[in-house]
Amino acid sequence: MFVLPPPPRYPTQGPYNAGLGSSHVPQMIETNNILSNPSGPEYQFLVGEGVYTLKEDLLLATPPPHPSEAPVLNPNPLATTPQPATAGTKISLVGLDLQPLPPAFYRTTSRSGGVQQSIQEHPNEGKSSSSFRGSSEAGGINSSDGTRLGSDAPAFGEGNTLLAPPVTKDSNKRRKPKNNMAKTNSSFISRVIVHESLHKRLSDRPRDGIFAFANINRAFQWLDLSSPTKAEYLTKILFTKAHCLCHDVNALTRSLAHIDVIMGFSTGEIIWWEPVSQRYTRLNKNGAINSTPVSEVKWIPGSEHLFLASHMDGTLVVYDKEKEDAIFSAQEEANAGLHATGGEATNGTSGGAKSSSNIQIHKSVHSKNQKTNPVAVWKLSNQRINAFAFSPDHRHLAVVSEDGSLRIIDYLKEELLDLFYSYYGGMMCVCWSPDGKYVLTGGQDDLISIWCPSESALIARCQGHHSWVTSVAFDPWRCDDKNYRFGSVGEDRRICLWDFSVGMLHRPKAASVRQQRNSVSSRLTSQMTSTSRLRSDSNLSRSDEEEKGKILPHPVESRSRIAMLPPVLSKIIDSDPLCWLEFTENAILTSCKIGHVRTWNRPSDGSVGI
Repeated sequence: MFVLPPPPRYPTQGPYNAGLGSSHVPQMIETNNILSNPSGPEYQFLVGEGVYTLKEDLLLATPPPHPSEAPVLNPNPLATTPQPATAGTKISLVGLDLQPLPPAFYRTTSRSGGVQQSIQEHPNEGKSSSSFRGSSEAGGINSSDGTRLGSDAPAFGEGNTLLAPPVTKDSNKRRKPKNNMAKTNSSFISRVIVHESLHKRLSDRPRDGIFAFANINRAFQWLDLSSPTKAEYLTKILFTKAHCLCHDVNALTRSLAHIDVIMGFSTGEIIWWEPVSQRYTRLNKNGAINSTPVSEVKWIPGSEHLFLASHMDGTLVVYDKEKEDAIFSAQEEANAGLHATGGEATNGTSGGAKSSSNIQIHKSVHSKNQKTNPVAVWKLSNQRINAFAFSPDHRHLAVVSEDGSLRIIDYLKEELLDLFYSYYGGMMCVCWSPDGKYVLTGGQDDLISIWCPSESALIARCQGHHSWVTSVAFDPWRCDDKNYRFGSVGEDRRICLWDFSVGMLHRPKAASVRQQRNSVSSRLTSQMTSTSRLRSDSNLSRSDEEEKGKILPHPVESRSRIAMLPPVLSKIIDSDPLCWLEFTENAILTSCKIGHVRTWNRPSDGSVGI
């Protein structure tokens, strides 16, 4: 007689299981971050300016899958589409040494003595390349010459009075989310661990210190990198089933008393969290607006309450952190007779994108229906959007997708300006140069591509990685008006550093085209000249395309026609695939998929200039 074995027995005590209210799930073992200081020649790399040395390795505690989460059976090891359940370790570095300024300051074009004085009073603004980009997106500071960038751009949705934030008696008092995260009984949040002396640590920390926010799998951590005990998190949040894929911090509203953080999840939901008060609001609840995972989320430059999220169905959605959600239907929006700008792109009644060459505006920012979220909905593609980045002049948006496309969008006018494609495969990461002249993309073709939006052209390809490129970033401290330094990391566990100048981009010198140098150079020069003329007379040359309401994609350039740049450094620095890269004034930071955050000190001579 066959007898079934008894069911497995799990421990039923402990705060974790008590919070779940269930006695049939295993007890989770809480783990802590680990800080180490490896040394040796394998933890160094040499570049022209000197030796970069690993200062410290912070291993973030990675939570296992939730006990109630069904395991993924028989995953396809040959799938080319990354699984949306996790996105590795993404970090945001935030400095609070500047008092927040009113939005009007970021939109002014004045370069009066008062503005310059405020810059001189706070020389540590832009501690990292992310905060540099964040500050430039909000009328920040160019680290090379101290001037402000992009200050003349209008506000997003300007002219639509329905988007104006509510007037409060105390303009310096920030609105906070509704719910207390530490005491929540939401099934979406599994556990919240707050440091027992949080407020004391905040009051005692140095004013010019750096916070770090990190998402890894279904956990989110708030760290103080200026603390000698930086491995101890200020707050750690564990989510139930949902994985946090991305997040962003509002550079406009940050202060010691208030920080606005948004997080995007694999379930499509978004959380607005204020860590000082430990309060939160849940947006797009149960996928009411869009049920696909959020691949990227960023605050709109100069806005205190609007942010942009890219969903994996190829849709960009603008949300307001303070508005309630409403079930959204493009068909109902069109039937309501609401006007949206953008020519043919306003035809969103089909509820889907017919062509990747169009932006289908399912809801415009100028819509009169602004009582609830979403504020705006733009359909770009039928494949997932992997990343996007705002330009330093606050006018343009670069978006990369799984279909291998790079789209340059005037998001203020909701118009597509240009459409390019990768050599092959999807594009996974994108960033702008500090001066806004160039756009970098990296992806599944193992290449970094350098694009010049003003010339509507591919300028160069960079070959050095042996697998997918996952993150690219410029080094603002080694860029000027002619020379640029940027870095990249990839799934080959490799970091690459690259230098290029305006002069070398017009004269390919790669070995692959050396034999045809003269003919290639002449073809490239004539191509770029004709492209410049085309762009300078764009109102005439592209009138037919504009009448059709679409931008035709540029043909993919062959390798023989485009400069191929080698890296100045290529080195394997981790045992796991890398997924994030950032430059600070004194170091380079990298992270891998399992949670190692490594800080590589710049050469000891302290020189970061060209």
